[in-house]
Amino acid sequence: MKYRLLSMLAVSVMVLANAVLADPIVIKFSHVVAENTPKGQMANKFKALVEERLAGKVKVEVFPNSQLFGDNKVLEAMLLGDVQMAAPSLSKFKRYTKKLQLFDLPFLFNDLAAVEKFQQSPEGQQLLHATEKKGIIGLGYLHNGMKQLSASKPLRVPEDARKLKFRIMSSDVLAAQFKALDAMPLKKPFSEVFTLLQTKAIDGQENTWSNIYSKKFFEVQPYITESNHGVLDYMVVTSAEFWNGLPDDVRAEVKKALDEAIALGNKVAYEKSVADRQAIIDSGRSEVITLKPEERAKWVAVMKPVWKQFEGQIGKELIDAAYAANQ
Repeated sequence: MKYRLLSMLAVSVMVLANAVLADPIVIKFSHVVAENTPKGQMANKFKALVEERLAGKVKVEVFPNSQLFGDNKVLEAMLLGDVQMAAPSLSKFKRYTKKLQLFDLPFLFNDLAAVEKFQQSPEGQQLLHATEKKGIIGLGYLHNGMKQLSASKPLRVPEDARKLKFRIMSSDVLAAQFKALDAMPLKKPFSEVFTLLQTKAIDGQENTWSNIYSKKFFEVQPYITESNHGVLDYMVVTSAEFWNGLPDDVRAEVKKALDEAIALGNKVAYEKSVADRQAIIDSGRSEVITLKPEERAKWVAVMKPVWKQFEGQIGKELIDAAYAANQ
């Protein structure tokens, strides 16, 4: 009887263990934008690929539109284990490294091709590891696009922005950029931008064509200046604790799926930048202003001194390497 009880107990333990092992690994992926944006489509593609290839082993839950956390809180939540993956804008990492402020410097990159070239360079790839000492691992870069300026009045020369209130992400570089224009930068969550514009609590903002279109900012901003003055990109990240705790085979398959999803997201970013720009023009709700070369040169002259201001934090060699990607 004793041996029978022990045998039954052993079987019960094995059944329980198998049940525990059968529970899928859950990856909560939090982001702040709409599902039809490059980031939204990337996250959904990642979910589909993982659940197709790791069915029963890994489950991905995507939370768009700041449903779970805003970008200002998501990294802290990740370190606490409340989310496993996110793709905050590169402006959000200042608490963890100052080197990523590089991507906020105005007029550093001419276009997305230069951004991609730098990010795939040794210097760009090394930046993915800049936050590892703080427990966050960079898994890849995701494009959104080049940033444009929208406002309640036409912006053709830097003086036009004087005294206007612009919403910015939480970034000292972006604050310095607008102060250089003698404008007033206000750090506000992305989820509040439409209401702030609609109620005229702010005069303008900077964003990519896909965000301006998907969040309907063009409906409450009569003018958009096609400045291409900066880049809005993201870094897909996870916590070192979660990532290193995955079984080797699972980690490899998840990374492969993520790389494929990012490639899709970057393709979408380029296509949407073209299509959404045209959709805004076709709507007639907002006038798109194209800068003349001499006008653009004035914006560059006013904003470029910001590079020197942050050179000590970012590193001159890194700035030089990024600028060289334009060639």
